[in-house]
Amino acid sequence: MSTVVVTGATGKTGRVVVAGLVEHGFDVLAVDIAVGPAERAWANGLGVPLLCADLTDYGQAVDALSGAGSVVHLANIPAPGLHPAAHTLTTNTAMNDNVFLAAAHNKLSRVVWASSETTLGLPFDVPPRYAPVDEDHYPCPTSTYALSKVLGETAAEQISRWSGIPFVALRLSNVHLVEDYALVPGYWSDPHARKWNLWGYVDARDVAQACRLALTAAVTGASSYVIAAADTIMDRPSADLLAAVFPDVKLTRQIGTYETLLSVRRAAEVLGYQPRHSWREAVDH
Repeated sequence: MSTVVVTGATGKTGRVVVAGLVEHGFDVLAVDIAVGPAERAWANGLGVPLLCADLTDYGQAVDALSGAGSVVHLANIPAPGLHPAAHTLTTNTAMNDNVFLAAAHNKLSRVVWASSETTLGLPFDVPPRYAPVDEDHYPCPTSTYALSKVLGETAAEQISRWSGIPFVALRLSNVHLVEDYALVPGYWSDPHARKWNLWGYVDARDVAQACRLALTAAVTGASSYVIAAADTIMDRPSADLLAAVFPDVKLTRQIGTYETLLSVRRAAEVLGYQPRHSWREAVDH
């Protein structure tokens, strides 16, 4: 099996993705700019080589992907508001463009990368046009972070066309680790507090599943998929939440009691994605 490069490997999501790939028999090269003793100890524990690279530099991106078969590109500033707006836009766009072009230069067989739910209109200060929100509720960037992902999807489409490499963008919801679930009951008293993403989230282990499936799915060109949990993060029925906070937003179909309002149907149909993890496993409710 050819090597999968995982960028952003030492981050919150990256560590879970790397561990999941290793568990399923993939050969992995971990790449990140944050490489200290703690990160090297983590990589050694998994038996994974760890390379320090600044992916805003094209030459380093080319070197990092040299000899690889595919890449799971997670390295980016991970959210709006962490840095000045222009810095987020230029840094993320540079990393995405460099990795995508390096993949084409090195003739990789597949690019899987982390886009974002924010491309769909988050935060929903302006109500969504419909629910459940799906891949067609795009593009609606409301921050330079979201715009960096929209620009990334546009670049992926063109570079895929030039190179023939399939590009799979995963529009990730708000990623949660198991330890994050202790905070979940604090969300329940005010449904407006997390209206910004229609009460969505995704377990990092399901992100790892989505990355793994995207590496081998029978796709061509550049395609994008919403990756969320099967349920919302709230203890109220989803239709009730929508009626209370967004009364003018209509449901396009019947939904399950606690079903996510970020539709994962397309990811299920094309990638085989089936979210398996929920806060309900970890929290009394």
